[in-house]
Amino acid sequence: MRRYRIGVLEGDGIGPEVVPPAVDAVEAARAVVGGPAIDWVPLPMGLTAYEREGSTLPAATVAALETCDGFLLGPVSHHTYAVGRPEMANPSGTLRKRFDLYANVRPARSFAGVKTRYTGVDLVVVRENTEGFYADRNVLDGNGEFRPDADTVISVRVVTRKASRRIAEYAFALAAERARARGRQGRVTAVHKQNVLKLGDGLFLDCCREVASRYPEVAFDTAHVDAFAMFLVQRPEAYDVIVTTNLFGDVLSDEAAGLVGGLGLAPSLNVGADIAMAQAVHGSAPDIAGRGIANPVAEILSMQMLLAWLGQRHDDDAARAAAARIAGAVDRVIAEGRVRTPDLGGRDRTADVARAVVEAVRAC
Repeated sequence: MRRYRIGVLEGDGIGPEVVPPAVDAVEAARAVVGGPAIDWVPLPMGLTAYEREGSTLPAATVAALETCDGFLLGPVSHHTYAVGRPEMANPSGTLRKRFDLYANVRPARSFAGVKTRYTGVDLVVVRENTEGFYADRNVLDGNGEFRPDADTVISVRVVTRKASRRIAEYAFALAAERARARGRQGRVTAVHKQNVLKLGDGLFLDCCREVASRYPEVAFDTAHVDAFAMFLVQRPEAYDVIVTTNLFGDVLSDEAAGLVGGLGLAPSLNVGADIAMAQAVHGSAPDIAGRGIANPVAEILSMQMLLAWLGQRHDDDAARAAAARIAGAVDRVIAEGRVRTPDLGGRDRTADVARAVVEAVRAC
């Protein structure tokens, strides 16, 4: 049986409340399907790490992650971190760049039992994760911005052929895989603003078109980001895989989550060539931190995505079976609607939902 090392970083705000349920769901699934073997590696990160060790992302944490097969990241309150201080770097962005986690994969799908204005939504936003306006240029605040005087800020945007091509390749491969699994044609929509950002988005689109030519079985179209934001609200069920640059993907994936029930149901996986990081789309939610009412589903499903990725990467049937078991259990709990946190209109607590998912994993 294959053994994995998974780093666990609870993070800030609601992180310590929603990360443990993701681990518990995997442990329950492992017990049922007989594996895979996992060594969980708890590691300090975020404000707690800063208070104890003087850094939001200690060097020892990064070194330990280098020995892992993947890691589970809780939310971070980086908006409260001091600007221009390396010891208070954003752990999420730093880890994405350090491990070259170039694809941020953010699915959004309709859940039975969740009442929204839409049905039949089943799409994935594939967001370039290492450059764009979020590129680390090592200037002032380390996030592509500098301030030459008190009244002026300049933001630097980086678009490269390498990053654009590989995110397009990931998107088309994913669309082809989804098509095979669903027995229908896949589709990739490249979202851009090439009419204004002619050079950067022009290069991005050129790469998407180049990759599209190698996938004749996958339909391909493009849309300006402002128009696409409207199209996504009008007919989200029409879209399959959406590939776009860093900032646009960040915004559009939150919009997509809003169509299917909110950020409490929005998982994501940050994927590199050799390692991946599970991380829910939502933030640290300081307004409800410590109250025990945060929805753990997004973090559970993010961990489920990591488990499925490990299963695919290593051809590990046990990991795939455990991931499928967790996905089915979450669907069952949400569809039954007996246990819900306040974001979904219920009155239950984080622990209640976590317990229900574990019980469903065992019963499925």
